[in-house]
Amino acid sequence: MLKTRVITAVVLLAVLLAILFSGSLLAFQIGLAVFFAAAMWECFRLFQNKQAIPGAAIWTAAFIFILFNQRNFSLPLLFAVCVAIWMVRLIPSLATGLPSLEGWRNRLLNGIYGIAILGCFLAIFVLFQHSPTYLLSVMAIVWIADIGAYFVGKACGKRKLAPSISPGKSWEGAMGGWVCVLLIAAASTAAPWLQDSFAVQLLAKWGWVGFIAAMSLLVAASIVGDLVESQLKRRAGMKDSSNLLPGHGGVLDRIDALIPVLPLAALLSARF
Repeated sequence: MLKTRVITAVVLLAVLLAILFSGSLLAFQIGLAVFFAAAMWECFRLFQNKQAIPGAAIWTAAFIFILFNQRNFSLPLLFAVCVAIWMVRLIPSLATGLPSLEGWRNRLLNGIYGIAILGCFLAIFVLFQHSPTYLLSVMAIVWIADIGAYFVGKACGKRKLAPSISPGKSWEGAMGGWVCVLLIAAASTAAPWLQDSFAVQLLAKWGWVGFIAAMSLLVAASIVGDLVESQLKRRAGMKDSSNLLPGHGGVLDRIDALIPVLPLAALLSARF
């Protein structure tokens, strides 16, 4: 399993870097559309929707249309809607629970989560247009938080963060991930080769108080994104969102923490 996981990770990283730094906007758009289609197919499966393939095809067609006609759409408004979706509906679900897999409430939530995924992928495109390095610097916040939380949680995690949803997560791990993000992001602002990064521009615009507040908010959002997808999988009786990525599960399993973070980061970036 470990060997498979490592091989898949290396292949994914190679593909990601090749697309990001290919210099071809079309190649990036095509790659993004492929991953979006996979994510939406998994989304429909999580909600036990029997029309997963047709549904994913319709959403992907809409995504491609927006992607190639973005000037005709108010993407900041969409990103604001995504943030509102998380605040009003998805975050509260961690306390109130999810509706039954049968009925209109489940179908409505399916659409709401689909909008959140749509916003995430469009935010990827917007951040990429700034620069590949800029996009990676935002994604790195989530990756560092996750890695930091894992190791700190393993070392000293005692108080469960959400035992009924994700028993392996602890408050100590979450705090450890947060501290790692603050320290590494702060250190990155001194690196000359990272001046086109999210952290550097955030610090330049808002100073240290705004920097710490924004980074803390993004770390919290990443934790929420992970927990919501875990809750959806637990309700559906699924260990992974799919088996598309050997050793890693599905696309949603890899981007769950990014779904609430990237639209929020894109909104913050719009103010630079």
